[in-house]
Amino acid sequence: MSFPPSVLVGTAAWALPRASRDAFPQAGSQLDRYAQVLSCAEINSTFSKVHRPQTFARWADETPPAFRFSVKLSRAMTHEARLQTPAREVFAFVASLQGLGDRLGVLLVQLPPSLALEPRVARAFFRALRKAFDGGIVCEPRHASWFTEAANGLLIDERIGRVAADPARPVGAADPGGWLGEHGDGRGAVVYYRWHGAPRMYWSAYGDDGVREKARAIACWPRGTQVWCVFDNTASGAATADALKLQRYLRGR
Repeated sequence: MSFPPSVLVGTAAWALPRASRDAFPQAGSQLDRYAQVLSCAEINSTFSKVHRPQTFARWADETPPAFRFSVKLSRAMTHEARLQTPAREVFAFVASLQGLGDRLGVLLVQLPPSLALEPRVARAFFRALRKAFDGGIVCEPRHASWFTEAANGLLIDERIGRVAADPARPVGAADPGGWLGEHGDGRGAVVYYRWHGAPRMYWSAYGDDGVREKARAIACWPRGTQVWCVFDNTASGAATADALKLQRYLRGR
């Protein structure tokens, strides 16, 4: 197997479960220790709370230059306003992340399962978000209406990647979609995997066989693709162990 040069492996947040703690340095803050071993982390706390600018700046200072964060958009925009958010609020949210500096790699738009695609609303929201942020933007929709050819075309038009999720709900959610670069092959684009654990969501570990399968999926992308691999099966601590396994497979091959 050959792997693209830009593969980021991490977890939702940066917990160091007891079972995996020996794989990390013993000194430093939890984030500092985590970031010396894994290469990215997903900030989920922004979904439900507002952080001070100093908090983001501190997190950036605790990580090495190549480390990257993805940031989940607030539920006020995605779940409460259901994307009908004034542009000024979109800009204010992105501006609040400035403390992360170049550590900010991707914005994650996770939508509620009940949110069907309304093209006019979606376009307006994504255009405001794109004006506010010129980095990677990915969307994790969870309603079947987002998995049609027309919906995929909308995401391509707005240069928004569609997250590949596991478990895949609805059908089609397992595969990356939306904006995958100028030629649709991943070059120059962000491909974002979110693995929530299966069969028990947020709890189940993928184990050796499951992680090897995911490594094979990553191998399909060409050089020039930025692949994010985020394990969200954190409830039992399995995410960290799975991320370490995936990283070992990638480095070994």
